[in-house]
Amino acid sequence: MITIYKARKIITMNPAHAHTTHVAVRDGKILGTGPLEDLEGWGDYTLDDRFADKVLMPGLIEAHSHLMEGSLWAYTYVGFFDRMSPEGEMQKGSKNLQEVLAKLKEAESKIEDPDAPMPAWSLDPIYFDNVRVTRHDLDQVSSTRPIGIMHASGHIMNVNTKALELAGMMRAGVNHDGVPLGDDGMPLGELKGPDVMTPVSPFVGFDRDMLACDEKGIWRFGKLCVRAGVTTATDLANKLPDETVNMFTKITGQTKYPTRIVSLRFHHGISPEDLIDHAIALKPKSTEMLRLGKIKVIVDGSIQGFSARLREPGYFNGAPNGLWYISPEHLKYILENALEKGIHINTHTNGDQATQLVIETMTEALRKHPSSDHRFVLQHCQLADAAQFRKIAKLGMCVNLFANHHFYWGDEHYKLTVGPERAERMNAAGTALREGVPMTIHSDAPITPLGPLFTGWCAVNRLTASGRTLGEADKITVDQALYAITLGAAYTLHMDQEIGSIEAGKRADFAVLEDDPEEIGSDKLKDVRVWGTVQGGRVFAVADI
Repeated sequence: MITIYKARKIITMNPAHAHTTHVAVRDGKILGTGPLEDLEGWGDYTLDDRFADKVLMPGLIEAHSHLMEGSLWAYTYVGFFDRMSPEGEMQKGSKNLQEVLAKLKEAESKIEDPDAPMPAWSLDPIYFDNVRVTRHDLDQVSSTRPIGIMHASGHIMNVNTKALELAGMMRAGVNHDGVPLGDDGMPLGELKGPDVMTPVSPFVGFDRDMLACDEKGIWRFGKLCVRAGVTTATDLANKLPDETVNMFTKITGQTKYPTRIVSLRFHHGISPEDLIDHAIALKPKSTEMLRLGKIKVIVDGSIQGFSARLREPGYFNGAPNGLWYISPEHLKYILENALEKGIHINTHTNGDQATQLVIETMTEALRKHPSSDHRFVLQHCQLADAAQFRKIAKLGMCVNLFANHHFYWGDEHYKLTVGPERAERMNAAGTALREGVPMTIHSDAPITPLGPLFTGWCAVNRLTASGRTLGEADKITVDQALYAITLGAAYTLHMDQEIGSIEAGKRADFAVLEDDPEEIGSDKLKDVRVWGTVQGGRVFAVADI
């Protein structure tokens, strides 16, 4: 059965036919685009005019997100900014530590089981005049119930004394850079990095791998995608045991599930040799709606958490340099073997020192195993300068820049973490494009809310929450932003032959919009209203989720 959809306007991302009014679909694939009379030659069809007053564009692609965004909504949200839940309910932000503690106390009072743990998420102390949250603060909420709060960055967790006791860490003599100690030599309850967060997380309610997602959470994540116009999203770090892969396969295979998931195997907690072997074993398990076989390597931490690795002159406020999450030897092994065996690698680098390590390691790896189309991606890559982008381009690498950082943490970067000059060049999308680097942009949900049109607005305007412009020279155009969240993202995922544009032979994945993003104005790109999505020819309306 052929369905021809009529729209007010179709933005195709295909320069040969940039705009049109009709698209023909059969069996989840696009037959063609153009005026109705051009498409009638395909044979008998049904004309569907439900989008006659809408704008269609390729289904938006979130190339750096995490399925745990769906699961975290089962816990207490204590982020600084107001945030919408998958069901469309606005959660009020907590503007200081006192409001965080009050919200936690309210939530704790509703837990009937006195021994049940209490997880919370999105804590952001950098907005509290950098007041350090300690176990003593969380002990005010409960000294008998284990409490754990994941930071907004996802790289730090705060826990109370009870949680440390249960994990066997409430003792003197803990010697780890990720476990700050108080004057008494005991842990303060701040845990930096997966090495120290992972052992404690089961005791505070993150009872699976912290990056994992349960069945209900996957469905809630799908709702968020429909609200954002997203038809393909990444799950950019997962250990992917068999039971998780089976669950993902079952759920994404259901006709009511609205989003294609690309899930990457996380490097932590496994030897480099086993990591490569696992990625190879995962790839054949891919389906149309679940893509497997890629690897995510985290090299350093977060800038606002002061755990990213920075080159000189280091942190603006004099904080010590951040943490390495992988040894150079392990990084070398992974990159070389991935190139040899055709495995796609994504490396998380926030600080420019971490980015430089990947550049240098990749340079040597490519000498051993030349590859003309590997498209390895530097994720975040926030502090890269022009010289690094030039090298990235020559290495055939891509970047996925964290444009949302300008809005959510730009003011703090300017005055506290990296200072004015480097804050101006963060997530330098304009420089990346000028230097010929294939580029996309992202939300890193749940670190910031899922929403490619908002992310595009951030890259176009580079405004902080206070209204400061950070880096006029690195603004991109609306057209460049729309490309970045469609075909640009598809390219970085090696999926541009399937998705990212509306043209014959590709998947029938569309974002259905109430407003025209090309006409609304660059200052209002974030305000474009999403009606819903079409995914593989299946229609999903926001109103119905």
